[in-house]
Amino acid sequence: MPEDDDLNYPLLNLLLLQRHGRNFTTHDVATTWLDELPAARTFTAERVAYRNLLNGIPPPRTARHHNPFREWIGALIRADVHGWTNPGDPAAAAEQAYRDACLTHTGNGVYGAMFAAATIARAASGTADVHESLAAGLTVVPEDSRLAKAVRHGVQLAGKHADFDEVVDHLHATYGSYHWVHVVPNAALLAAALTHADGDFTASITRVVSGGWDTDSTGATAGSVAGLLSGHPEALPDRWTAPLKNRLATSVGGFHGTGFDALADLTARLTAEPAPQEAPRP
Repeated sequence: MPEDDDLNYPLLNLLLLQRHGRNFTTHDVATTWLDELPAARTFTAERVAYRNLLNGIPPPRTARHHNPFREWIGALIRADVHGWTNPGDPAAAAEQAYRDACLTHTGNGVYGAMFAAATIARAASGTADVHESLAAGLTVVPEDSRLAKAVRHGVQLAGKHADFDEVVDHLHATYGSYHWVHVVPNAALLAAALTHADGDFTASITRVVSGGWDTDSTGATAGSVAGLLSGHPEALPDRWTAPLKNRLATSVGGFHGTGFDALADLTARLTAEPAPQEAPRP
């Protein structure tokens, strides 16, 4: 699979957990990035935060200083590993995602990461459906935040309209003033697609991608949630997995050419490690 900036961040978070455990700080996230992430592989909020680090600005000020992208989707797309490594514990997943997101994002940008991590953690429990997973994601973010309101709106629209095109039309009418990479419209679309597809793997991905905006990011998160709900890798259709040839290209660490099976084994080992009783603040 070709290199993509969105896919570099799960690898960085695996390195982060290997080196610092679940008790990592936002400073540890920054150090891992400086050690392993080429600056040219960063964009929007991540690039600004990286530049701020190079200029001697410490986190979490890195997220605020001259960073107009701090409520975009970047932190949400980094959240998967935090959900995968905390199966059945949405609160712990969200707290981990918070410490990661604070390097680059504020406000709804952070809430998006927390929502995604908690949703994925609930889906990883093996006992939840997609609706329970999304509900768990909402428990970790402020109820009156724009992020939470957008997610609830997406869920409501999906339950109201049988034709997903109508759902998309309503979402674009409501959130069309946002930049297409902002977290709010993308979270609404993600929640709507997962709800409308009832967690089906193929339908979740194709619906969210058909809705536009940041398609590769929302498609990946939808696949992360729906893939967990499918229960086993063999349940995923070959037409999604075979073209990847079980090989990932990346500039991160020693991961270039690694197989997805090896990455899954590493994630499982990190998941099995005991979590600390209390994690520090950034």
